[in-house]
Amino acid sequence: MALIVHKYGGTSMGSTERIRNVAKRVAKWVRAGHQLVVVPSAMSGETNRLLGLAKELSPEVVTAPIQRELDAIAATGEQVSVGLLSIALQSEGMEAVSYSGWQVPIRTDSSFTKARIQSIDDARVRADLAAGRVVVITGFQGVDEEDNITTLGRGGSDTSAVAVAAAMKADECLIYTDVDGVYTTDPRIVPEARRLSTISFEEMLEMASLGSKVLQIRSVEFAGKYRVPLRVLSSFTPWDIDINEEAKSGTLITFEEDENMEQAVVSGIAFNRDEAKVTLLGVPDKPGVAFQILGPVADANIDIDVIIQNVSHDGRTDFSFTVHRNDYARALDLLKNKVAPATGASQVLGDAKICKVSIVGIGMRSHVGVAAKMFRCLSEEGINIQMISTSEIKTSVVIDEKYMELAVRALHKAFDLDQPAEN
Repeated sequence: MALIVHKYGGTSMGSTERIRNVAKRVAKWVRAGHQLVVVPSAMSGETNRLLGLAKELSPEVVTAPIQRELDAIAATGEQVSVGLLSIALQSEGMEAVSYSGWQVPIRTDSSFTKARIQSIDDARVRADLAAGRVVVITGFQGVDEEDNITTLGRGGSDTSAVAVAAAMKADECLIYTDVDGVYTTDPRIVPEARRLSTISFEEMLEMASLGSKVLQIRSVEFAGKYRVPLRVLSSFTPWDIDINEEAKSGTLITFEEDENMEQAVVSGIAFNRDEAKVTLLGVPDKPGVAFQILGPVADANIDIDVIIQNVSHDGRTDFSFTVHRNDYARALDLLKNKVAPATGASQVLGDAKICKVSIVGIGMRSHVGVAAKMFRCLSEEGINIQMISTSEIKTSVVIDEKYMELAVRALHKAFDLDQPAEN
């Protein structure tokens, strides 16, 4: 008997018929002798609908009191899902019980709309499993030390599922989505994109951080930290598919670098169109100026991605960085009204029409000239590079948003990702 965590995304829970199919799939795994914990997302579109209602009442959604209420509102989507799924499971003859995050409890900090999990008390869940029940837990949410409902940010149900799997030392965590695994890039942009049977944890972490929408980055971080076996697969395969076949389908995120992985220099092309760039011109080039700029941004809970500082000229320099497009207006306002006056910067510029395109692969560690090949490919397509960021297994460039799809297609072909994988 294995302890398995299933996570189902919003499209998998998008209607009562789809919920019924999820219940049939879960029941199949239980009848095969496994203990099941299920973490479903809200029904597709529900979280956007709920937050849209809140924004109609108050466009100012960045204040702490309003963010507390936004979490209380958004959390109800998952509460509906766990109730409906538990009813569907009971209709399949399964004993099932649903819990909200605060009932487990899943403890988080108090960063409303972006909370981080601190601990999970699994005693109640283990007791139910021992009694033969299927346990259905809300994703995306938890409770802080003052018993306020908190949410983990968009895509947080992935994180909830992996965190539950880590806390309970589950044998495997299966992430069911509307795609059948991790691809070399988005097949909607490159029809020749291939599904990967395996991908290393490091590559998946980079892909998630660089814009791949298959898994939320924090879920991959959890999986890596606690070595949770993770598999991405489709919930739209027939629910009665042979369980042994299903258990080997999709993409396995592995912690072992097998021999085949070394053959691929680049494993995938990631992209993110949710980026914006802000620039401070004429910043005094002196020790501590980077902290003067980025410290207030961090204090505002704004995540920073690519950073570039130009060579000093006449004692001054230009300093640019990228943020998520949702944080662009706040970041720009912060720089203009607080950071620029404090640092003596001469001007603040912004550009919300950029994107980031990245190549990822553990093979880049042992091959030279990979970045140069990327830059040559983009040059041949007439695409100008605005910023560059690298790590041991990835190279990212910031370019004009209008060239994103052209860049992805060109790089996918340049690195032969449209060719069948070697065995």
